[in-house]
Amino acid sequence: MNDDPHAFDLARRLTAEALGTALLLAVVIGSGIIGERLAGGNVAIALLGNTLATGAGLAVLITIFGPISGAHFNPAVTLVFALKREIGAGAALAYGAVQCVGAVLGVWAAHLMFAEPVLQISAKLRDGPAQGFSEGVATFGLIATILGCVRFRPDATATMVGLYITAAYRFTASTSFANPAVTLARALSNTFAGIAPTSAPAFIGAQIVGALAAVAVFRWLLQARGAPRASGLGPGEPSQS
Repeated sequence: MNDDPHAFDLARRLTAEALGTALLLAVVIGSGIIGERLAGGNVAIALLGNTLATGAGLAVLITIFGPISGAHFNPAVTLVFALKREIGAGAALAYGAVQCVGAVLGVWAAHLMFAEPVLQISAKLRDGPAQGFSEGVATFGLIATILGCVRFRPDATATMVGLYITAAYRFTASTSFANPAVTLARALSNTFAGIAPTSAPAFIGAQIVGALAAVAVFRWLLQARGAPRASGLGPGEPSQS
């Protein structure tokens, strides 16, 4: 997420976003399926397997695809970088579209790997104010992690994001989807990691609110004393189209 995506043309960047998001969802859904099958009914063990695989996979995928596209894999992250003016509006919309398509393809790939029906609709309800609030907190923390790393430790972004998601799986009631494309795709999997379509809109709304709240807080927090105000989120940070 910290590398310069402008070194690659838009077609390659979009391909990287689609492929990276697809692989991420294959990890999320696949590890959920195998975790549930091997856990013998112990949900805590199944969730632990799902958690560790997702965090590790995310760190690897960001390392691989970060230099090409920035490795957003997440419309909320792309929105933040659009607000920073580091990606143009047209490219941001294209990123969001391919992230959603890639996420769905990743879910279908996981289903095929485990001999599950490809086309599914989740029946797993994740409703209530606590779930929505959890998604807001989870997404706020994710964006905080990314912005802090970009500002202070860009080389650590992949590791820190992977670690944060690993932690957030365990400290949030919602198990930290923190990603509208992931939420949409997981509604198409009636497996351990699924979410009912009726629960998804509240998750997505909370994710956007959490991301915007992080932008507002870090626009102020990362402004060093005496530094000129910039259009980005860091002190003296140049804007890019």
